Amino acid sequence: MTTRLRGSAWLHLAIVGCPMIAGAIYTLFAGQDMNWDWQNYHEYNVWAVLNGRYDIDVQPAGFQTYFNPLVYFPVYWLRHALPAPYGLAIMGAVHGLNLSLIYFFSRTVLGNSANALTLAASLLIALVGPMTLSEVGTSFSDILTALPIIFGFLLILSASDSGRARILLAGLLLGAAVGLKLTNVVYAAGAAAALLLAARPIAAIVCLAIGGAIGSAATGSFWSLMLWKDMGNPVFPLFNGIFQSRELQPVNILDLHFMPRSLLDALAYPFYWLVGDHRSSEFPFRDARFALVMILIPLALLGRAIKNRPIFTRRDVMFFVMFGVSYVAWLGMFSIQRYAVVLELLCGPLIVLVVVRLVSAFNKMPETSSRPAGMLAFAVAAAIALWSQPGDWWRRPWSQPYRPDTAALAQPATYFLLDKPFGYLAPLLAPSSRFNQLSDVASPVLPGGAFDRRIRAGLENPLPGGLWELHLRERAPRPGLLDAYGLAVDASRSCVEIEGPVKSSDAVACPLMANTVR
Repeated sequence: MTTRLRGSAWLHLAIVGCPMIAGAIYTLFAGQDMNWDWQNYHEYNVWAVLNGRYDIDVQPAGFQTYFNPLVYFPVYWLRHALPAPYGLAIMGAVHGLNLSLIYFFSRTVLGNSANALTLAASLLIALVGPMTLSEVGTSFSDILTALPIIFGFLLILSASDSGRARILLAGLLLGAAVGLKLTNVVYAAGAAAALLLAARPIAAIVCLAIGGAIGSAATGSFWSLMLWKDMGNPVFPLFNGIFQSRELQPVNILDLHFMPRSLLDALAYPFYWLVGDHRSSEFPFRDARFALVMILIPLALLGRAIKNRPIFTRRDVMFFVMFGVSYVAWLGMFSIQRYAVVLELLCGPLIVLVVVRLVSAFNKMPETSSRPAGMLAFAVAAAIALWSQPGDWWRRPWSQPYRPDTAALAQPATYFLLDKPFGYLAPLLAPSSRFNQLSDVASPVLPGGAFDRRIRAGLENPLPGGLWELHLRERAPRPGLLDAYGLAVDASRSCVEIEGPVKSSDAVACPLMANTVR
């Protein structure tokens, strides 16, 4: 008995430890994270909280300036407290824990069909997710908040008819994920829909809601209260058509760029991804898993019709509903591929589960179908792995650390940002400088508002370094952005070039003067 317990302890240690080691190694191999969102607001928002900048600057990261920064504190601390590459390698190790959860999730949903082959197939599919791999060791929060979401889903599917404590805890985890990042609400919707199939659905949903309220309050209420107090909108700048903060036009900010144009287009999205059409992402990727799910589900329905009997358990159906509702909500609200990391990871156990159930249903001797089903599932997983192409959100070789030369801008100055992303530069330039974003179309500075008054007050109290505008070297700034403040570029003085984290983000700072031609 003692030997068996020790063996089990070592197994569980390996299940947790190996994915963490894999995540750290992958981060070391992939390079230093320099993604656009890190350049824009992941770095700035945390720095701004720590240095009291929200009363000084004017939304340097545009409307993203006011996204909850709590979820970005761990990666900020690791990047700054530890020398490269150790901080981000630790972050990659934490991200690797998603595979550990997929292992336990797969064991739960597969039940007696869980064996070495089926578990390996599920893990392999999860391992090669294009968005998952692209986010390992980065500042993106999608892969980090996937941990409480998947754990919450696991608790729901493993809860017994009287397992209200597990449902409550699941709600707590899902609520915490929503509080950290509002886009995670699609997974809360999936969980609630799945619980409609529970033995006592009303009690289960009430427990989920109570836990969700506590969890979201724990991670998001402090930020929402601050936004409500300062901006008059607890989710500023979102849903401003409802809350109508005076600092923003009364419209709801919606990113429709990635959305399907019709029902047929929406149904085709998984097949676009199959052939490398990345209309749901800024950068190329290729993925077969969602297309396979779209094929397997009709096959499962056909199999049920042929056999004229259920081939899936109630827990299986709860899993399908959880996944399906989350996917439809994601597709209908934003269709941004990064936000689907949880679904990408869950495709592993979902695909393997359907394959196993179908093989078992059509096998004349179901008790002998375990090995063929496992072999088929692993073959499918291998094909998905070979076909997958991960995304790339910009990384920098560890051998080339980012240390821009800002000596020419050593004095505190006021900077007018005429493009994005420049939030990452604020901590690198002279302390006491001011940063005013003028180019954000979604969140323009309204005349006479608090932001406008803050900018004008700064102009009346100039800093020793003077006035500068910042724009990307590879494109000219939108004309007219400085007109409201009577400023223009001083052509008699030289501009200063600042190397960006990646080539496409090289910056140019040009001195400003009063515009005499108006």
